Amino acid sequence: MQAMRITPFLLISLWGLCLGFTDGAAQVAVIAHKSVPVDTITSAEVLDLYAFENRKWRDGQPVVVLGLKPKGAVRTAFYAFLGKSPSRMKSIWLINKLAGEGEPPEALASEAAMIQRVAETPGALGFVSFPVDTDSVKVLAVIEID
Repeated sequence: MQAMRITPFLLISLWGLCLGFTDGAAQVAVIAHKSVPVDTITSAEVLDLYAFENRKWRDGQPVVVLGLKPKGAVRTAFYAFLGKSPSRMKSIWLINKLAGEGEPPEALASEAAMIQRVAETPGALGFVSFPVDTDSVKVLAVIEID
């Protein structure tokens, strides 16, 4: 019988399971393009941007809000941070669309796609698992997942 080899990855994974980190996503980051003129943001400010109550950053740059297609802990935590369900946000976006005031946020297929789009789009705002590489995007807030 061959002995099991304990690798650092296995050790860290087992430690995480013991602490209850079963999906690896204990926090969510609200991210923005490096050019946005803020370094922190509140849930009320994010809600205003996602509900199209505010469409520009402080410097007048247009805000481009982005969403995630996959349902999961990251998306759920983000909408809980806003104090709205995904279905409530969809109805807000539909009302805006019918009123000719804008399209719903583009829903990206993955967190990697979100990071790339935010990094490439001036004024962009999105959300992904935390921690995130801050070389290409700016983290404005960190949301704890219950």
